[in-house]
Amino acid sequence: MAGKTVTRADLSEAVYQRVGLSRTESAQLVETVLGEICDTLERGETVKLSSFGSFVVREKGERIGRNPKTGVEVPIEPRRVMVFKPSNVMKSKINGGDETDDE
Repeated sequence: MAGKTVTRADLSEAVYQRVGLSRTESAQLVETVLGEICDTLERGETVKLSSFGSFVVREKGERIGRNPKTGVEVPIEPRRVMVFKPSNVMKSKINGGDETDDE
């Protein structure tokens, strides 16, 4: 089942329709929120949105990988990765359960 991809424009339109701000103000609000989330993650901090989930930056150390085509071992540099952990409320909504869990 392939779902629709929600874009910034879709989010801005939803804010416009539901909140009643102008389209310009709605777009600015979405950009401000997304910008704040990005800036926070860039600093290595966690973003936790109640009843939605948490965006966490994790440090991955250097390790040895293998080229699947040639089998040659290559070093993989240390890096930071961002992971999303959905809240129990979100998991429940996605799976069609009740929303009584709180995180």
